[in-house]
Parts: sequence; structure tokens; C-alpha cells
Amino acid sequence: MDPRLIWDHLAEAERHIALSDKHIVRQIEIINELERSGHSSELARDLLHPYRMVRNNHVAHCDLSRRELEQ
Repeated sequence: MDPRLIWDHLAEAERHIALSDKHIVRQIEIINELERSGHSSELARDLLHPYRMVRNNHVAHCDLSRRELEQ
């Protein structure tokens, strides 16, 4: 694969990781706010799992791009 394209993929994956981190932090804030106010946080906690899975996929994509650049 063209190294420029790999660099583009890597940069995109890094942006997605940063965005995922923001979503995860915000979701944890929502969970904490719900619990502090005495509301159920079950649904909010259920939504946190997919956010973390998506982030893990972005990290894997980033790792793959880095390995390709090392070759």
C-alpha cells in the first residue's frame, strides 16, 4: 500500500481515538450525574461498552497502520 495512504489512515485512526476518548469521558460523566441525582445509570452504562469497543477498533487500526509503515 502507498505509504502516503497509510499515513492518512493512521492520522484518521488517531483522530477517531481522540474523539472516542471524548465520548467515553462524557458518558462516564453522564453515569456519574445520573447516580448522584439518584437515577438509574443502567442504560448509560450499557452504552459505554460499545464506545469502548469502537475505541479498541480504532486502536487496532492505528496499530495495523504503524506495522505497515515499519515494513
